[in-house]
Amino acid sequence: MRIIVLSSSPNTDGLTAACARAAIEGAQREGAQTSEIRINDADIGTCKACDNGWGTCRDEHRCKVEDGFQKAHQDIVECDALVLVTPVYWGEMSESAKALTDRLRRCEATAGEKSRLQGKPVIAVAAAGGTGNGLVSCLASMERLI
Repeated sequence: MRIIVLSSSPNTDGLTAACARAAIEGAQREGAQTSEIRINDADIGTCKACDNGWGTCRDEHRCKVEDGFQKAHQDIVECDALVLVTPVYWGEMSESAKALTDRLRRCEATAGEKSRLQGKPVIAVAAAGGTGNGLVSCLASMERLI
């Protein structure tokens, strides 16, 4: 089984990074092949809502904005399962996680039952530091995405 851990914190030594490492180590202990996409390092910009809101994502299920998204999208499509790990910022996923998932949603949700993500197992991890405030709303947002 090939599992991709999507880590979306700019901090390489904090709580979110520790959660991503734990996911990788746990999957490897069970015999999975793992890789990590550090979203903040992957040059993935925000959705541009091209062509009146629906660019190539609607009919061709690919984003026409050329950046690191294309490689991440292909890797995500080819893996067997995903782990999405994000810090909690103001009750939401990090900006980099939102950038990736917004574009991924536009490319795959419009494919309906032909989505290449249909039925793919996903684990959502929200790493809330400090008071833990915002954890529930962040996880609810991640659940809607999944």
